[in-house]
Amino acid sequence: MRVYSVPGKLAPQPVLAILACGLALAALAASASGAVPIPWGSFPRLLWGQLGPGDMLLHNVLMDIRLPRVLFSAVAGAALAATGVAMQALFRNPLAEPGLVGISSGAALGAVFAIVMTAGSFLIIAGSAFLGSLLATFLAYSIGRRYNGVAGLLLAGIAINTIAGSAIGVLTYLANDTQLRDLTFWSMGSLAGADWASLLWVGPWTALLLAYLCSQWRVLNALLLGEREAAHLGFALVAVRRRLIIATALIIGPLVAVTGGIGFIGLVVPHLIRMILGAHHRYLLPASVLAGALVLTLADWLARVAASPAELPIGLVTSLVGGPFFFWLLSRGRSAPG
Repeated sequence: MRVYSVPGKLAPQPVLAILACGLALAALAASASGAVPIPWGSFPRLLWGQLGPGDMLLHNVLMDIRLPRVLFSAVAGAALAATGVAMQALFRNPLAEPGLVGISSGAALGAVFAIVMTAGSFLIIAGSAFLGSLLATFLAYSIGRRYNGVAGLLLAGIAINTIAGSAIGVLTYLANDTQLRDLTFWSMGSLAGADWASLLWVGPWTALLLAYLCSQWRVLNALLLGEREAAHLGFALVAVRRRLIIATALIIGPLVAVTGGIGFIGLVVPHLIRMILGAHHRYLLPASVLAGALVLTLADWLARVAASPAELPIGLVTSLVGGPFFFWLLSRGRSAPG
């Protein structure tokens, strides 16, 4: 199937190049800025271990704190944006995101359960959030497949979100003061827990699944025409729907386990890229991957330097910026795909 470019949109190759360059510059700037500033000129010797007098502190800050956090923010932003694109095409709804079918709320319930009912170590919280996202996905798909199209998935997601929200409320009521503080900060999102271990665990896994999502651009283009038209084009929609939902859960579950709640990336970034490039998923998906990585890297940078040496929750930054921006998009009537 051939999809023609939308008149008035920009050529994809220059946009992809600009996004890649912007991401590289943002990563360098974020690595250099913070409570302990690192001069750009010292990066080569710090990265290669050619340390001079007084460089040990800068080397430890760069290698043990800044670089894994910047790289993790890029991975998380890319994943959130790409799954937002997939969900919006699957549901043919520009307001769709992974939370629509209960994936994010399932992960949140798992994390809150671990914080309140267990010792609350990072591994326990991360594992519980991952299991919660998988359980929510299984329930949504098991219930939703009994209905034709995506209406069943949508209704199941609404039910799961409601039940998970109620369960989180009960657990919050049972929490003590220390647990309430942990719940509050987890729900607002943070990349402070990012390190090389979590990056080596989540990074390759996420990259592999993102490559799979990008390879599905043809069926995502077909879904924009409608499910009947996509079926007439030869796509097995039941299997496609199952694979996309599972891939989204496998991407979002581990990320939510590490970062907590980070909103609006999967909702706003696809809108912005669609306004620039159009709805051709061959270019929309990789551009959204780069743009999501860029946006979350900049958001985390702002969260670290805005109140330095203190740190703002990154979920607050994305909501404060993304909310008004999304409202502006809706006021202009530009939320429809294409």
